[in-house]
Amino acid sequence: MTEEIPKKIAVLRCDIVSEACPGVGCLKAFNARKVKFAEYDDDTEMIAFFTCGGCSGRRVFRLVRSLKKHDIDVIHLSSCMIMKNYPECPHIDSIKNTITDAGIEIVEGTHH
Repeated sequence: MTEEIPKKIAVLRCDIVSEACPGVGCLKAFNARKVKFAEYDDDTEMIAFFTCGGCSGRRVFRLVRSLKKHDIDVIHLSSCMIMKNYPECPHIDSIKNTITDAGIEIVEGTHH
């Protein structure tokens, strides 16, 4: 019998929206294992909560590379990055490509 290794996840959020949103919705949903975090067990760790660095997502490549060193499994794109009632991210496709090119799974959404 092999012991399952806890998943390590991160949330990537919009830099512009982060000026008005402290991230409470994302963190509450993770802590309660609700909405897009419902599939995770209690051993899952959120090891990072970071912004894209502003348009054009300039920080994503560097931070994803750093997260790889910490054995990240999944990056959630926060609700503010993908929902229509927030400013539309003009760089979402290149951000997604950066993450998938690094071999990291993407989940779209957090608390909505």
